[in-house]
Amino acid sequence: MKLGLHQRLSVTLAPQLIQSLKMLQMPVLKLEQTIRHELSTNPLLEEIEDVEPTEETEEKESEFELTEQKTEEEKAAEWEDYLFNNDDDGYKVKEPVEQREERFEGPGTSAINLYTHLNEQLSLLKLSEEEHLIGEYIIGNISPEGYLCISVPEMAEELELDAEKIDVILKLITRFDPLGIGSRDLRESLMIQLEEKGLQNSLAYRIVKEHIHELDRKSILQIAKFMSVTAEKAQAAMTVIKSLTPTPTHGRFDNGAMPVIPDLVVERVGDEYVVFHNDAYVPRLRINANYKELMKRGSSSPKDTKDYVRQKLEQARWLLNSINQRRSTMIRVMEAIIEKQRDFFDKGQEFIKPMIMEDIAQAVEMNVATISRVSNSKYVQTPLGVFEIKFFFNSGIAKADGENMAKRAVKQRIEEIIKAEPMEKPHSDQEIFRLLNKEGITLARRTVTKYREELKLPPARLRKRVADTP
Repeated sequence: MKLGLHQRLSVTLAPQLIQSLKMLQMPVLKLEQTIRHELSTNPLLEEIEDVEPTEETEEKESEFELTEQKTEEEKAAEWEDYLFNNDDDGYKVKEPVEQREERFEGPGTSAINLYTHLNEQLSLLKLSEEEHLIGEYIIGNISPEGYLCISVPEMAEELELDAEKIDVILKLITRFDPLGIGSRDLRESLMIQLEEKGLQNSLAYRIVKEHIHELDRKSILQIAKFMSVTAEKAQAAMTVIKSLTPTPTHGRFDNGAMPVIPDLVVERVGDEYVVFHNDAYVPRLRINANYKELMKRGSSSPKDTKDYVRQKLEQARWLLNSINQRRSTMIRVMEAIIEKQRDFFDKGQEFIKPMIMEDIAQAVEMNVATISRVSNSKYVQTPLGVFEIKFFFNSGIAKADGENMAKRAVKQRIEEIIKAEPMEKPHSDQEIFRLLNKEGITLARRTVTKYREELKLPPARLRKRVADTP
């Protein structure tokens, strides 16, 4: 046994960074829920309520000022008692009667939410605080279909962590229920399902790993030839593959239509467009000034008391900074979108221009992943209607008549073709390619496959199984 000193560089996830990123990716209703939770758990936070001054309120304010004529020691003692003299180990906020009554209203049951389901499983793992935060961040970047919306290198850059740390937690999450959740694509999802069945050495696994992108245009005989096996073995392997779930969340977590609440509002003022943050649902916060009195007591306050207050103060400051940063980031991004899509706002939807996230990232000097986070599941109210922010991002594709068609519109057309296809004989990518060409949309057949995969739609062979499923 030998003792020695070793130097090692390591990166630790800053809690304020992960909080800021989580705030940025939250829709406004989720943000409100988070702030309400923080208000109920942090005694140093208080909500600013806008109250119209009346004679009654002015009288109350005068009474309040009168009662404040106490020594610093008396005020600090009251505040300390308010914080720490309770029967439980933790701090609790007494809810108003109205709030307690409202809690019992509403439906008795609700559909299972995907993200709640995943976070519950995450909480059962024995993870460090940093690992748990990484897990929450990964879950927040999973699409409703169950696929990961952002790459591991992008997450590593955003979190300022080694990619290996993130990859370890991601592998744990892909084994959650539903199996394959958080996969990068269909191939990885099917491979994980086969591995869980102990079939990682099977012919089916080899077919998925090596030829998943060719299944929609290869016959059983061709697959058998490629894999150097008999047609019977190839057919048996395809039967196994067809028994797998085509998307991680297929047929589950249907929560119905969700209300669309815009995070931003764009209004035309003269010849300019002004961007506002929709604060109607977001409580206004401030730090309770009483904590200063407690800290002024110096050595007379127990160390545990001062440490507790400092911790809650830091948490409150992180929260306020994260909210302000979210607000300013979203407004800056939307202002840049308006500048580049001015014709859309002036003349209408048909004048939308091809634009990608890199364009806005360069304009506001931010990471592309940050622009993606601002755009995902966020809505903006404009004079032309309410739009998802990512609506404004699309690349151009040349049509036969020389005009440009947005990539988003092409993908939408592919999705429409697949939805309208015969259930007993789904269209192959080659057939979709021919249909698009007849409509004057010229693009390569491999691009059709790429767009179909980006839409998280399985190839024709697997769609036939899905269509036959009651």
